[in-house]
Amino acid sequence: MKVKVNRSAAKALKEMLAQEEAQGKLFRVYVTNVHGDHAHYDLMLDTPTENDTVVSSDKEIDFIIEKGNEYLENIWIQYFQVPQEEWVITNPAMGHHHHH
Repeated sequence: MKVKVNRSAAKALKEMLAQEEAQGKLFRVYVTNVHGDHAHYDLMLDTPTENDTVVSSDKEIDFIIEKGNEYLENIWIQYFQVPQEEWVITNPAMGHHHHH
């Protein structure tokens, strides 16, 4: 399992993790819905359970990933501010994405 994060997303995520309500928590990447050939993803602050694995991203941010979920194998998290503020979570290997 791999998680890649672009520089803008890494900066925004690290700022969120520095807030008091995030203390002791990590970001969970999860599937919100699956429609035939594609999935929708989201992020939330959470703590890992026995059904999870913690994966360190290429930007040294740890993420909680559900074990054995093929849709979460290779996640790419991006944050854009132009032309509008937008989070994009994709799985390039499977062609699955979600604009958050």
